[in-house]
Amino acid sequence: MQFLADQKPASGLMPAVGTIDRYGVQEWLNFVASELHKTFSPIFRPTTPEEFKTMSRENIGKRLDWVDKELAGKQYITGEKFTAADAYLFAVLRWSPRVGIDLKKWPNITAYVDRVSARPKVQEALKAEGLQ
Repeated sequence: MQFLADQKPASGLMPAVGTIDRYGVQEWLNFVASELHKTFSPIFRPTTPEEFKTMSRENIGKRLDWVDKELAGKQYITGEKFTAADAYLFAVLRWSPRVGIDLKKWPNITAYVDRVSARPKVQEALKAEGLQ
C-alpha cells in the first residue's frame, strides 16, 4: 500500500517520507495487519475449531473497543485526512458481518465505515469489485 501511495504523492494517501504523520499512518497499517487482519484470518478457515473462532471474535471485539475510542472526534483514523491506513482498516472492517461481528456496538466505527463508504472513489471501487 505504501509503495502504491508513494507513486501518487499528491493523493496524500501516504504523508511525506520522514514526517511524523507518515509514521502515524505506518503505525496504523501495522496495527491493522497484526491485530485485526491476523485475528480475522482463522475465522475464515473451515478447519478452525469453533472454540478458536469464538476466541478470535472476542479478541477482535477488544481491539475494536480500542479503535472505537481512537476514532472519537476524528473523521479518519489519523485525523481529518483519508490515508492508506483508512483504506486498509475499512477493507478489514467490512469482513465483520461475514464472521458474525455486528459493528453497531461501536458507534464511532459505524460512523467511520459509513463515512468511508460514502467516498466517491470507495463507491467506485466497491462497484468495480462487485461488492455493492
